Amino acid sequence: MAFNSYNKWCYGWGLRVVRRVVIISKIFKLCRQIVGSKQDKGTIEAKSQPQIIPRSEHNISRKQFSPNAIKVLYRLKDGGYDAYLVGGCIRDILLGIEPKDFDVVTNATPEEVKRLFRNCRLIGRRFRLAHIVFGREVIEVATMRGHHLSTGEGDPTSKASDQGQLLRDNVYGTIEEDAQRRDFSINALYYSINDFGVRDFAGGIEAIKARRIELIGDPETRYREDPVRMLRAVRFATKLDMEIAPATLAPITELAPLLGNIPPARLFEETLKLFLSGKAEANFLMLRELGLFKELFPSLEEILSQDNSEFERRFIQQMFANTDARINGNKKVTPAFIYAALLWFPLRNRAALLQQQGIAEYDAFMQAISQVLSENAQRVAVPKRFTLGARDIWHIQQRLDRRSGQRAYRLSLQPKFKASYDFLLLRVESGEADQKTLAEWWTEYLKQDVTGQKDMVKNLGQKDRPKRRHRNKPKRKPKQDT
Repeated sequence: MAFNSYNKWCYGWGLRVVRRVVIISKIFKLCRQIVGSKQDKGTIEAKSQPQIIPRSEHNISRKQFSPNAIKVLYRLKDGGYDAYLVGGCIRDILLGIEPKDFDVVTNATPEEVKRLFRNCRLIGRRFRLAHIVFGREVIEVATMRGHHLSTGEGDPTSKASDQGQLLRDNVYGTIEEDAQRRDFSINALYYSINDFGVRDFAGGIEAIKARRIELIGDPETRYREDPVRMLRAVRFATKLDMEIAPATLAPITELAPLLGNIPPARLFEETLKLFLSGKAEANFLMLRELGLFKELFPSLEEILSQDNSEFERRFIQQMFANTDARINGNKKVTPAFIYAALLWFPLRNRAALLQQQGIAEYDAFMQAISQVLSENAQRVAVPKRFTLGARDIWHIQQRLDRRSGQRAYRLSLQPKFKASYDFLLLRVESGEADQKTLAEWWTEYLKQDVTGQKDMVKNLGQKDRPKRRHRNKPKRKPKQDT
């Protein structure tokens, strides 16, 4: 009996060992598959040792930098800290583009930076930054970021959501770790004032030559950390005339709903960059293609995706094309006009729905404005200074046909009249034929002097004149005989 029990024990122990070996082998196999799949997908990883491009082998000169950025670099250096120009300014100079912003990265903490610069203010909750203010120019100084070792509830420096989004990111590290935390390889380029060389940690120089946008690290993980990177990928691709690498492009459509976790105020800033870059039309088309536009303006996308919405699609695309033409021609563009156009069709549909419910036309229009702006603010929080401008443009559209008497003259004095007139022309240009006569009348009216404008108003005809209210004269009481 004892022998049999011993055999059973040995047999059971052997089975447990075999099972553990099988499980361990499966884990190793899965790890190899994951690593192999990342290599097959072309995942880019930042190296611990950068490729250093000496001054003799690149075209970057300190004369191309802002003098204030140079001041910041040398003050940090004299304070005993490492400091580099990083990101877009280096990338743009290598591409032959004049940089607009200069970002500095250092191993000094934000508090240490503030002690060095009296003109410094600290901003940001998710990631603390130092802004060095020189009049209208601001040099942004960031502390080198490190890896997240802890994401516990009590950690004051690091916090992530259930979807993997970084909610708090004040983890500092070395330049090697900072390069691994950069979003795209073309932005992981560091210029040093010590030897005037460029440090390339992730093959950014080769990516620039190949005109390729590629994320550093696993794309899905990086998008989950910060979903705005999907919008940045689109903006860089159109702005720099580059292609998004297949591995970087693949997860975007599936992960697009993660934009719903981003604060609406931040999405407004990102959409402003997309629409005022001179590449708004290309950005609009790519955002729709990748399923990102519907996460920003869901009510408009619902209209544009319908089969019979050719006019609406043409209107929005033409608006962006006109915006690009104005920006590239160094003309002013107001965001109020852009957002008035983006919400025009949701507004009209909502007003029509309210009228069907028995609400008067003017009241329906007013209620529709409030509802559409309120719903849109849940996705993209457009500031009040722009929503007020959009309201004015919409109101004037309702009044453009009322031109008799002093109405046309008074309307033309409204602050947003020029934008409203351009809005009317856009409607006609996109195919709204029933507004063509009205647009031609206003075009001619604006060319005339005061006398000509009065003659045009007189020639409008009886049907456009306001109806005069006839007052019933009170009947006189008959005189009473005395």
